[in-house]
Order: sequence, then structure tokens, then C-alpha cells
Amino acid sequence: MTVQPTAAAPAKPAPAPRKEDRIVIARRLVKTYDSGGVEVHALRGLDLDIRKGEMVAIMGPSGCGKTTLLNCLSGIDDFTSGEVWIAGQRLSTLGDNAKTDFRAMKMGFIFQNYNLLPVLRTVENVELPLLVRGVDPKAARQRALAAIAAVGLKDVPLKKPAELSGGQQQRIAIARALVNEPDIVFADEPTGNLDSETSQEVVDLMKRLHREKGLTFIIVTHDTSVGNQTQRVIMMRNGGILKSFQPAAAG
Repeated sequence: MTVQPTAAAPAKPAPAPRKEDRIVIARRLVKTYDSGGVEVHALRGLDLDIRKGEMVAIMGPSGCGKTTLLNCLSGIDDFTSGEVWIAGQRLSTLGDNAKTDFRAMKMGFIFQNYNLLPVLRTVENVELPLLVRGVDPKAARQRALAAIAAVGLKDVPLKKPAELSGGQQQRIAIARALVNEPDIVFADEPTGNLDSETSQEVVDLMKRLHREKGLTFIIVTHDTSVGNQTQRVIMMRNGGILKSFQPAAAG
């Protein structure tokens, strides 16, 4: 039997969130797009709450809306209707430039393909988000070196990405995500290009940083072994949330 998530009536305004410990709030979130003249419903009236300091995995079959949800929550992509609040900020009230600045201050990103610039050295990749924000170059370099040391790679700051293994590149990508001291980290298939042993090393690193820094992690993954090590798994299907549960390992 196929479970079809039910979209709420779009005519009603989204209620303002209560002041609690939630860092992410989504209400009646809808995302549609045109595909060859066919309207595709990527998100169907989705509601979601994530607590500050929580480590959450978003899982589900391919095409269920996982990455679309991550992009809409982070403001990378615009949603069609509904509302999203991040750290108390209503995203729909921000223009494009303000949204970009907000992401730079509040969010870090980890991607499956690392997204490191090949022409830059490791430390230059990590300090780049700080330089874009106008941080003094000397201070940016010091913070970048500290972030690289925090992920266990203090001996590689002058190497270029091609000189690093896949696991090392992902650690550097994590350092880059953390160098701005964000409130929330969005990770899209962070272990997707890694073997099982290296994947576990990356998960262990994210768990340690979550524990030590109190960061909120939202991890899109297809890997059950990754999801089972988070505090909560959100299962998606057909653009909606099928269920949310605490993995046995988290208990």
C-alpha cells in the first residue's frame, strides 16, 4: 500500500513558531517545479521541527525530496509556498543578498563531492568563506588552521585537494563548513563517495564535533548505518514525512 503524504490547505497562513529550543521550523512547505510541461510536486505540505543541537538524518528512496528539503531549509532553493524559520529568522522576509549573508553567518555545508577548489591549497579552501565575509586575512588564516587541526589534519594545510585522499578531502570540507562557527550544518550525502571504513571515520568526526560544539547537524543520507548513529531519523516518501523515530543506537 502506497502512503501518500497529505498536503495541508495552502489558504491558511502559517502559524508563528513559539519561542522554544527549535532552530529549524518548517510549516506547510511546498515545492513544485516544471519538468517538460509537467508539474512535479517535490515537497507536499511538509511540517518539520528540529531542536537546537540535534543531530538528524533525513532518509528515504531516491526522488523522495530529501535534497530538495535540505535546499529549501537552507535557502539555497526557493520554496513554492509555506514558511521556514532558521534560528528565529523567517526566510521569506529576506532578499537574495540578505539570504546569502544569513547563510554565511549561520550555516555550514558539507557535500558529497567535497566541492573544494582544486587550484587552492587546503588552508586557502578553508579560509575562503571568511575572506568572502571580509574577515582580516591574518585572522582568517589562523581560524582556518585551527579548523583544519580540529578535524585531525594539521599536517596538510599547504597541500592541494588532488594530493589528499577522499576521506581527507571530506575532512577539509567539514573544516570549511565549521570555520564560520555556524549554528547549523547541512550535510548532503557526506559519505556517499567514501568506502565503509572512511565513512565511519567521517561520521565519528561529525559526532565528535556535534558533541563538543553543540552544533545542529541535518544529514541527508541513503546509508542506514549513518542514519542509525544520529539522534533522530526522518523518513521521507513522495515529498512528505512518512515517520520520525529515534534509532536504537541513539537510545
